[in-house]
Amino acid sequence: MRSYKTAVEFGVVYIPIELYACVKPNDIGFNLIYKKNHQRIKYKKTCEDCPKDIKNEDIVKGYEYQKGKYVTLTEEELENIKSKKQKTISIEKFVLLNEIDPIYFDKSYYVIPTSAEKAFVVLKRAMKQENKVAIAKTVLGTKEQLVALREQNGNLLLYTLHFYDEVQAVPKEIKDISATKQEVDLAKQIIENMTKNFDAKEYKDEYRQKVITAIQKKIKGEQIKPSKVTSMNNVINLMDALKQSVESSKKISQKNTTKKSSKKISNK
Repeated sequence: MRSYKTAVEFGVVYIPIELYACVKPNDIGFNLIYKKNHQRIKYKKTCEDCPKDIKNEDIVKGYEYQKGKYVTLTEEELENIKSKKQKTISIEKFVLLNEIDPIYFDKSYYVIPTSAEKAFVVLKRAMKQENKVAIAKTVLGTKEQLVALREQNGNLLLYTLHFYDEVQAVPKEIKDISATKQEVDLAKQIIENMTKNFDAKEYKDEYRQKVITAIQKKIKGEQIKPSKVTSMNNVINLMDALKQSVESSKKISQKNTTKKSSKKISNK
């Protein structure tokens, strides 16, 4: 598991840490192949005046400052331009979590201390008791990141945040169409019927499992048949659609309540 080695600076307190990604990619890896003979498509690194085989150690990062003209920067040079502050996670301020719009959140990492464990625990507990999130900037790899540090379930997590100028405006204007009180009340009733606690364990990647099953069938020489598509109700009138949705959500809510009651009885 790849990690970033850095440190958290809290005033004059210095805490060496490592960052480990909270989320692992769960994608199914497909290769590009030539459909006539199922041979792998290979990616060759070439240029006009290059030898046939180019080794990775002969490839460097280049910035095109004029058409066809490049200046190169080595990993050592990119590291050298970092200031001391950019090499660490220097906390600049503390804020409430709800002050950060979710649109700014990007990736998440577990923060693991490599030394100064007591200082780490003190900071973590203080943040929990104050219910505050730390805001800082640092450079991870070759990109400066705005980050938020947050105590959660006994752990300290780091979230990378998008900068303000990276978040795009709404691409199209949304018209403000009038709605009746009855329509809004029916929508609120649907929301009420469908409201329950969020539990991430309830949700599985069903499409991924279908792809795996399809792969297994293809290996056996079986054909993949189209899935049955449930026809949608052709309800044109919004009020009728809302009323039908209220009844449907009410049945689902009652069904879930019955399931919970059955589980409680069976656990006794």
